[in-house]
Amino acid sequence: MAILTAGLLTAMNTAYKKSFQDAYTAMKAEGFFDKVATLVPSSTSSNTFGWLGDFPALKEWVGDRVLKDMQAEGYTITNKLYESTVGVPRTSIEDDAYGIYGPLMATMGTEAGQHPDRMISALMAAGLASACYDGQYFFDTDHPVFPEVDGTGVAATASNFTAGASPAWYLLDTKKPLKPFIFQERTKPEFQAKTDPNTSDNVFTKDRYEYGIRYRCNAGFGFWQMAHCSQQDLTAANFEAARLAMRKLTADGGRPLGIVPDTIVVNADNEAAADKIFNARTINGGEDNPNFGKAKVIVDPWAA
Repeated sequence: MAILTAGLLTAMNTAYKKSFQDAYTAMKAEGFFDKVATLVPSSTSSNTFGWLGDFPALKEWVGDRVLKDMQAEGYTITNKLYESTVGVPRTSIEDDAYGIYGPLMATMGTEAGQHPDRMISALMAAGLASACYDGQYFFDTDHPVFPEVDGTGVAATASNFTAGASPAWYLLDTKKPLKPFIFQERTKPEFQAKTDPNTSDNVFTKDRYEYGIRYRCNAGFGFWQMAHCSQQDLTAANFEAARLAMRKLTADGGRPLGIVPDTIVVNADNEAAADKIFNARTINGGEDNPNFGKAKVIVDPWAA
């Protein structure tokens, strides 16, 4: 039977924290969120992205600089607080069973590492019913595009959504500094331990040590022009149509945006189709595949 000294508890907590951190680091390295979302640090309760309506462009400098004001309407991402907590019976530690809880702490690390992926996956699915900076749903058929560069005039509409009855797939341009989605991080996941009976009521009254994660973050939308959601069958023809629609998008004033989609996010149902379209060098018994390598395939394990 272990004698529960302060030194033993400190060593045990250090080992548990290492199990958590190692699993968190490994899972985060395997994740996809940072491939489709820009990581934005946050130092307050929320960040307001008032400039999301603007695609800055260079123009010939003739006379004074022409100042373009940031959009008046702000798109705000408010940080949310997340937690996960587990209890370890004090008697288990006394009985030298603390080693069996190492995998539990590693599992908590894995969950923390997966959390950004889960949030981005949920955000993409919610894009059909959640507003972005222009007031329209992120994936919509009637985003306003104005004839004048200052956002005036009678707006035409542009679409980044193709309706259908098949599982959704998402075509993205991820090469620009601001990716289609934003992952905002107020804090890193914190591993916390409460094992002191003098400061923890649950140790004293319930004879239980507690370990938990604390994480402040949130996810939001970037430029809608850099993403297209399709619910049609994932075929070469439907991919090419969505890709062409993205490449033809313009900013206010008619300036081409230079969108070149390079990534497709699919669920498990569309994985085989995506592999055939983008990863096969030949098709139809030996013909060159014109879409080979045109999009990097990301399979979202959280998508329905």
